Amino acid sequence: MELPPGPNGERRRKVIRRKNKAELLAELSNVRRDLEKRGDLPTKNQTVEQWFTYWLREIAAKKVRPNTLDGYRRTVNNHIIPAIGKIKLDKVTGAHIRRVHDAVTGKGNNNTTALLAHRTMSVSFKAAVREGRIGRNPATLVDAPRKAATVLHALTLEEAVHVLGHAATRPDGALWATVLLTGARRGEIIGLERDRVTDVLDLSWQLIRIEKTDVDGVVNAPSDYEYRHITGGLYWTRPKSSKGWRIIPLIDPLRSILQNHIEHSPDNPWGLVFTRNGRPYGPDLASADWRRMLTDAGIDKDVRLHDGRHTTVDLLYAAGVPEDIITELVGHSTRAQTQSYKSLGNRDRLLAAAEQFSALFASPTKPELTAD
Repeated sequence: MELPPGPNGERRRKVIRRKNKAELLAELSNVRRDLEKRGDLPTKNQTVEQWFTYWLREIAAKKVRPNTLDGYRRTVNNHIIPAIGKIKLDKVTGAHIRRVHDAVTGKGNNNTTALLAHRTMSVSFKAAVREGRIGRNPATLVDAPRKAATVLHALTLEEAVHVLGHAATRPDGALWATVLLTGARRGEIIGLERDRVTDVLDLSWQLIRIEKTDVDGVVNAPSDYEYRHITGGLYWTRPKSSKGWRIIPLIDPLRSILQNHIEHSPDNPWGLVFTRNGRPYGPDLASADWRRMLTDAGIDKDVRLHDGRHTTVDLLYAAGVPEDIITELVGHSTRAQTQSYKSLGNRDRLLAAAEQFSALFASPTKPELTAD
């Protein structure tokens, strides 16, 4: 069968073979219907591994953010290719999709990881349908795994006040105070630049790690992806959407804490507020330091750096910050949402504690704040 010409005008044909004439004519009729419906047909059968390798390089890398691409790549290489990589692309069935689900959970991963694998397959196979590689998306033939229940271990308000008191005795204390008093993302805090700390806190950039390419400082990303190279694999990038570009009022106690920190910290080539041993903070290193700091403070709980939003709201209430300002600080859409985060407790006692930890950071008897 004659197919539409290739990109360079070359002739393209699809060869159909069967053992007898009746089967051949029936298949020819089916293929003609497919050609009329899809506009083109593949001339050779790719394997799943070949397709996903092509999709990551030629399609996903030009459409999604680098961190999303990295997640796709790890899912493809760790789960999808090992499970069904040798299967012909046009032979993938619902059973093969379930095989990937089972392979993911069989390695000890939870259902959330299986769900991510399913979504990755769905996106990729959708592109394969669009390009005429397959007739339908096999991921739609199977129900996606349910997301696993997540148990988060947040700091109580009393624990958070204790942590802030402990942080006030540490050279890196202002970093952890900023974490707990803004509810900002990890990358927004470790990527904060000094010229974005004024009477407001400009959180319109975040620091992330991106896989290096052949050209130093250039990333695999869509043409509209904003980024600035810092050093090595570290970059400033914009949050996922413009709605995430928060510029929030800088008020006490955090204002005094940051001003004192910047005043006593040496300059650095990147203009960062927070560095470690004179170098930019890597995201994973920041998370590891957070856990070490909690251990040093006597907190025996598995609290992720990202899990501080409930605590942030409580601390801001305790510090006497007006509710409408808290709503703006933590990025809630309504005051009711902010109120739902507020814990019940002894407000007078906690307010006194908040005033105490604010004073601790400015105390001349505490160790000098440095960027180490």
